Amino acid sequence: MHDFSNLLVQVGALLLLLGLLGRVGRRVGLSPIPLYLLAGLAFGHGGILELNAGEEFFAIGAEIGVILLLLMLGLEYSADELIGNLRAAAPAGLLDAVLNALPGAAFALLLGWGWTAAVVLAGITWVSSSGVIAKVLSDLGRLGNRETPVILSVLVVEDLAMAFYLPVVTALLAGVGVVKGGVALGVAVLTVIVVLVVALRFGNLVSRTMTADNPEALLLGVLGLTLLVAGLAAKLQVSAAVGAFLVGIALSGPVAHHATELLTPVRDLFAAVFFVFFGLATDPGHIPPVLLPALLLAAVTMATKTLTGYLAARRAGIAEPGRWRAGLALVARGEFSIVIAGIAVASGIVAPKLAALAATYVLITVVTGPMLARLPDLAWFKGWLRTRAAAQRARIAAASNRT
Repeated sequence: MHDFSNLLVQVGALLLLLGLLGRVGRRVGLSPIPLYLLAGLAFGHGGILELNAGEEFFAIGAEIGVILLLLMLGLEYSADELIGNLRAAAPAGLLDAVLNALPGAAFALLLGWGWTAAVVLAGITWVSSSGVIAKVLSDLGRLGNRETPVILSVLVVEDLAMAFYLPVVTALLAGVGVVKGGVALGVAVLTVIVVLVVALRFGNLVSRTMTADNPEALLLGVLGLTLLVAGLAAKLQVSAAVGAFLVGIALSGPVAHHATELLTPVRDLFAAVFFVFFGLATDPGHIPPVLLPALLLAAVTMATKTLTGYLAARRAGIAEPGRWRAGLALVARGEFSIVIAGIAVASGIVAPKLAALAATYVLITVVTGPMLARLPDLAWFKGWLRTRAAAQRARIAAASNRT
């Protein structure tokens, strides 16, 4: 009873603190993710006050948080939209992978962490935060802008790529070898294809097994199906998170709409637990040695991500201001980067400092990302764009006069 009372006190106090931090973050226009990470660092191993009683609760809650994050992401897309976006944004997605994954891999090798850590860090620097970016676009009133579909297409390609990337990383971290790793990837690819086909051909039938008229039954049904599929996916050596993502894609219509409304607060609760748990498992003492590499890595990959969005928007025929809005909006990394780092650290075969580097890197990008996204709206930035456009017109005019 004494241990249970300690569990209630510690979990309750930390959740209350998270609620206050989330409120503060939204008041100042900052994503709560860095605040949750900081709370975890403060009360985890090596922190200001170490909380031991609630560690198991947060560990299980963190697993559920990852599953719900991916489920909610899948609910945002139908299978048709996903495939259509993939075809249209494939070139931008390939450019995104090359420009943003390679710096992470190079940093891991330069730090002497080996090829497995290089693959992990490549994923951490590759994927932008869909949650943070969607919130920023909404806050800035840009959901109807011409460049917004370009931004969302890049995010969709990244999300779908994770369905193939995560099983590869899981196989590498498990040390199963080339043959078993290839089998794991084959199972992952086959699973994704089967679920997409089911979603395209029989999505309505899957949705009909649920009822949108009874909120309680819908909540229990969708959550139960998601956990079941996630567990089966994990047994097949496919990421549980990917299984949840595919369940979200398979559901459509009123069921998906009402499920999103019902699950949003549940997702927010367990997502906060996930970010806190990552902070709890990270020793703050490991951060100072990786602070400089994290800053350098953040500077490089914020530039490459901005270039990714700029070039993708230019390819779509977006004007210069929209190109910059697209590029700067994609800077923030968040949930997926922490998910990848969490999987790697849990395996125990990568450098322990990887968790500290990932946490520091995410903190830097998730704080500066929303700030950079506001740059194109500032008067001096608009003036710089006008000056740049005028200079470009002058060069074109001079070139035409010479000919």
